[in-house]
Amino acid sequence: MSIPKEPRQLMINLMYLVLTALLALNVSAEVMNAFITLDEGNKASISTVNSQLDQTVKGLKSLLSDDSKAKYRSIEPAVDKVREDVNSFSSYIDKLRDRLIDAAGNINNQVDEGDYTISYGKTVPKGQKNKDITTHILVDEGVGEELKGEILKVKQNMVQTYTDLLQKNGEVFGLKKDEIESRVQNIANNLPLKLDDETWQNPKVKKKNWSDFKFRQMPLAAVLPLLSQMQADAKSSEASLVNSMAELAGGRVIEFDAFFPVVQAKKAYVINGEPFEAQISVGTYSSQINPSDIGIYVNGSKLPVKNDGIAEYKASTSTVGEKTLKLKAEVRNPLTGEVSSGESTFTYEVGERSVAISADKMNVFYIGVDNPISVSAAGVSSNDLKVGISGGGGQLSKTGSNNWMVKVTTPTDDCKITVTGGAMNASKQFRVKRIPDPTARLGNKEDGAMGNGEFKAQQGLIAWLDNFDFDAKCDIQGFVLTKVAKRADPVEVTNAGGKFGSDASRLVTSASPGDTYYFENVKARCPGDAAGRKINSLVFKIK
Repeated sequence: MSIPKEPRQLMINLMYLVLTALLALNVSAEVMNAFITLDEGNKASISTVNSQLDQTVKGLKSLLSDDSKAKYRSIEPAVDKVREDVNSFSSYIDKLRDRLIDAAGNINNQVDEGDYTISYGKTVPKGQKNKDITTHILVDEGVGEELKGEILKVKQNMVQTYTDLLQKNGEVFGLKKDEIESRVQNIANNLPLKLDDETWQNPKVKKKNWSDFKFRQMPLAAVLPLLSQMQADAKSSEASLVNSMAELAGGRVIEFDAFFPVVQAKKAYVINGEPFEAQISVGTYSSQINPSDIGIYVNGSKLPVKNDGIAEYKASTSTVGEKTLKLKAEVRNPLTGEVSSGESTFTYEVGERSVAISADKMNVFYIGVDNPISVSAAGVSSNDLKVGISGGGGQLSKTGSNNWMVKVTTPTDDCKITVTGGAMNASKQFRVKRIPDPTARLGNKEDGAMGNGEFKAQQGLIAWLDNFDFDAKCDIQGFVLTKVAKRADPVEVTNAGGKFGSDASRLVTSASPGDTYYFENVKARCPGDAAGRKINSLVFKIK
């Protein structure tokens, strides 16, 4: 009686590495399809292992029904308890998956027009690139930390069930106290369902908790296979425990069908200059297998295998583009001496960092006002970025984590914002212009006919900046006012400022129907101007 560890799961696990490096990047359709394929593969692997587990448990119960095995019947409820705990954990994951998919637009799994797209023959959930839903639910709402608690809980329950079985029935199984402790420790250390609490706690990572490290700004398509991988790890842990408990009744042998290398990389998309790092192992690794029975090869070179069946692989990245690893694994059956092997390939991509430099109001800098800009870079902390400016007499001041304020003094077509830091050097060019000419108005009119009473009520000219997004005000410096009455010589006065002076006021209050008034040589001064500028003239016919 046995539970073979399904080798196809190795190929599924192979793709697991592509889940961790898409922060703030635009994800291609090909990568999205890889995530969907990985999720489907995880589900297929879970189904296969579960089917084999059912057969194993069925055989175990049949074995224990024999009177000769009566003393081992305490194994059966322990097996049932482990399976119940794993099923409960898997159901929790399923509900979490449904919640994320529903939140992204697929309500109650209804398939309406536009809810799904067909890609490479697969149905893909709507909102597959949505990073806000996953971040909000799993990080901001704390559901990710709840998930972490469920992982710890199911693992603790499995280990505790196994521990209780051995401690209560050690004599029946012929185990001494030190043997029991050794078996429990071995199981606790080698269950596939694990949490990485070391990486995110590294001060250089700058993450507040496990879920922040695991899920922040991860697209939905990447989170789904992460969740199914947790279910697959739980199912593999269940298989490992059932194997160990079946062995206690004399009902387990080791069987190998085929083996494939499994790659678990920190990133599937790395930046030029960063190292590519990965762990390569055999997916159906058993704690009973000696590392000397395992051979792992990358591009023909054999890697040293540690006691946990894992080989470390590291390669430098000096050029961008797609990279391919040729993988091979060999495993010798310690019971039969038979060697099984399998081969596969793994592809990863080396890319450049991307940086976004954008003007928050207009795609041009204006003299005399504050010009806000935003700067962000994928995979680089804002604290590590250095932002500079050249041209246009520009000056920079930081106003937020990703925000700066630009002030300029000289018109130019070549004002450049530069961003350096984190192995990055990027720039963007902006034009520098004066504030557009304002429009002079008397009241709310530029010219035309105006009633006698309305005209006499005016206090002067005002300069208006129409359709200008910045908080700026231009002032009228002065103008020449000319009155032309019927059968009379023109009367002209010069006025300083926008408000009517005494001479201009007397001329305005003397208005009669039929008179014409000319506002000419109107000058205004806007923020950043060294001197006033001539703007529009106005003509009014008094009625």
